[in-house]
Amino acid sequence: MLGNFTYCNPTKLYFGDESLNFLNDELPKYGKNVLLIYGGGSIKKNGIYDEVVKILKDNGKEVFEDSGVMPNPTLDKLYDGMKIARENSIDLLLAVGGGSCCDYAKALSVSVNCDEDPWDKYFIRREAVTCKILPVGCILTMAGTGSEMNSGAVISNTEKKLKIDRSFGEAAMPKFSILNPKFTYSLPRRQMVAGIYDIFNHICEQYFSNEDDNTSDYIAEALMKSVVHSSLIAIDDPENYEARSNIMWSATWALNSLISRGKKTDWMVHLIGQAIGAYTDATHGMTLSAVSMPYYRLIMSYGLPKFRRFALEVWGIRPEGKSDEQIASEGLDAMEEWMNKLGLIMKTSELGVTEDMIDAIAENALAETSGYKVLSKDEIVAIIKAGM
Repeated sequence: MLGNFTYCNPTKLYFGDESLNFLNDELPKYGKNVLLIYGGGSIKKNGIYDEVVKILKDNGKEVFEDSGVMPNPTLDKLYDGMKIARENSIDLLLAVGGGSCCDYAKALSVSVNCDEDPWDKYFIRREAVTCKILPVGCILTMAGTGSEMNSGAVISNTEKKLKIDRSFGEAAMPKFSILNPKFTYSLPRRQMVAGIYDIFNHICEQYFSNEDDNTSDYIAEALMKSVVHSSLIAIDDPENYEARSNIMWSATWALNSLISRGKKTDWMVHLIGQAIGAYTDATHGMTLSAVSMPYYRLIMSYGLPKFRRFALEVWGIRPEGKSDEQIASEGLDAMEEWMNKLGLIMKTSELGVTEDMIDAIAENALAETSGYKVLSKDEIVAIIKAGM
């Protein structure tokens, strides 16, 4: 492994079908006022809301609510949450939902006590957090983003058509996260497969960089094989606990910074996907699937040894009598076949991208500089157009 690095992850995880019980162990560590953060109300339909509220009240907590967190949390929503948290002297932010709720909670945690505009300070000027950070806890109902064990948050500025991610450091990471695979059973198939591809692409973004013999790559390959195997079971049997639990656990380890150690990483697919999402409000995982194949086929020749290894180790491509280019290309073919089996969106036009948007989207998708190739704006345009 090359370079020097640090690794610290302070988030405590509770995993399994009885993991919600451990909320009782965590709540006494925090003050009385809890802000319950959730999305469109699905947790009320499946009973999770009632379970969580009962535990909160049994622990003597005053419960305030911040509902309606959208799949791509907006700056306006963040401002609303700041107002609720300030007016009620919130002691703990408890996000119950998927990655968007967790992302939003972390953005809120560093914004409530910020004496400047958080968009300008954190997302535009990229400044460090200097104010008191509210503690965050997560109860996960969708596997995909890994937000339950990292410091990242993605916020969309609808007025400026920008969707920007930011990592806030160890202090902003969730203090605890509760992962019950059964809580993901009620997800619609489209959301489930979008989350599955988000997991897989998180791994790809870290895997497709560097050429040294790196332990992180061996871990990444194992995670990718687990995701592929379990995903094919889950799409046929959505309540297969073993498959759903492996998907959930893989999601956490795909983006808690472990497999990025010793790696340059390349987040170009995410940068293009987020730029598309800012214009279309499309599902995040689907924005990634729509641009992945054009991007990876474009850069394959620049990182050929890794793409060859990907084909052999993840997809089991047989190398006999084939050139490295053939092996690598067959690996991408196998990946594309798997994506189609899941029913992922493979065309940017299906996301709502129109010709008149492409130039602005490409302009906002700033080129990643640490990948195998630094893309020009024209190449980004070509990637977007390839899926029209």
